[in-house]
Amino acid sequence: MRTEEFKHKITFQKLSITTNENGFEVEVWQDFITCWAKIENLRGKEFFAAEAVQAEKTVKFTIRYLQDLTEDMRILFEDKQYNITFIDNIQYRNKYIEIKALEVENSG
Repeated sequence: MRTEEFKHKITFQKLSITTNENGFEVEVWQDFITCWAKIENLRGKEFFAAEAVQAEKTVKFTIRYLQDLTEDMRILFEDKQYNITFIDNIQYRNKYIEIKALEVENSG
């Protein structure tokens, strides 16, 4: 992969439990790491292989290898949120990671 393909800045967030001012536990998304990514919409075979109903909102993010990424995290990109559905350490070489993620519909 060429370095210039990684031109989009994305942020990974993980869900944490914290205590609010009233002493109740609340879930809060906290930034985990920000990095550069190559971003593609899925088409063709990948498009149809992705989760059927909302496949048109499935995006593929490719990043340089990072440890500790999990599917219970989410990605922020251009004011949109994406739930991670699949993480692939490409050829298990610890060089690049391919992530498929589903755009979260804005409810408001």
